[in-house]
Amino acid sequence: MSLLETTVVILVLLTLIAVLFIGARAWKRGSDRAICIMRIQFVQKAVRSYSNLYDLEPGSSVPGLQNQIIGLGRFVETIPPCPSGGTYSFGQTFGVDTIPPPGTPYMECSLSVSEHHIPNVTSDW
Repeated sequence: MSLLETTVVILVLLTLIAVLFIGARAWKRGSDRAICIMRIQFVQKAVRSYSNLYDLEPGSSVPGLQNQIIGLGRFVETIPPCPSGGTYSFGQTFGVDTIPPPGTPYMECSLSVSEHHIPNVTSDW
């Protein structure tokens, strides 16, 4: 094998490795997005369960709603971390102590705009 052939083989291998890394990074971003959306949905289901348990309507005011849902022995043990390093906020649309109507997430990710950490459809939540 000549030096030229060896160089071509090395370049082809480096190109394949670069494509592999790009694909792995895209896969990681997609899986982080999916985990984030699942965590938002999990907290949303906890809010729904709490409102059903205490016969509360959407729009009802519950002092300390976040503390009623998240904590030891509650529906969610701890505030889940965003896998991409974002932060979660609660009740941005209707208030921290208000049960949101169905289809409106109670918890939102700070990366919802830049990384698309927001579900496409929430009407069935």
